[in-house]
Amino acid sequence: MDLARINALPLEQFTARLGGVFEHSPWVAERTWQARPFASVQALHERMIEVVRNASRTEQLDLIRAHPELAGREAKSGSLTVDSTSEQSRLGFMNLDRSHFEQMQELNRTYRQRFGIPCIVALRLHASRASVMAEMQRRLGNTVHAEMVTALEQIGHIARGRLEKFVKEK
Repeated sequence: MDLARINALPLEQFTARLGGVFEHSPWVAERTWQARPFASVQALHERMIEVVRNASRTEQLDLIRAHPELAGREAKSGSLTVDSTSEQSRLGFMNLDRSHFEQMQELNRTYRQRFGIPCIVALRLHASRASVMAEMQRRLGNTVHAEMVTALEQIGHIARGRLEKFVKEK
């Protein structure tokens, strides 16, 4: 869909079309709508990021927790969103062998125990599954505050990739 059409959508349609850009969090699109028209996809993304930054800590935590773990239970059960399935599939997280699956489960468990949230990694910024796993391992040394900041930054990168796929500039 092109940006001009996005800018012309009424609130309900704008939210329906862009509500999945931030995983299971249509409130971001809903709060972004009032800032239309957007001059570029970059401007739209920046406004969405501003909405997230201005959200309450509880809303930010809910946004982070709405994201699935990599190769986690949602992937195993087939309940990932289409976007998450595509993103995880690109690096092979949807079809891990037993050894890699167990490594991912251990990383996810350790990370969640330490921080209370899933480890959010913008897969579009990685060329390999090994670099993602190394990143997860490295981040286990962060503080809780640093991980909250990092999770929101990673979510911003994920959202940008989703917007680039969905919204075209003329």
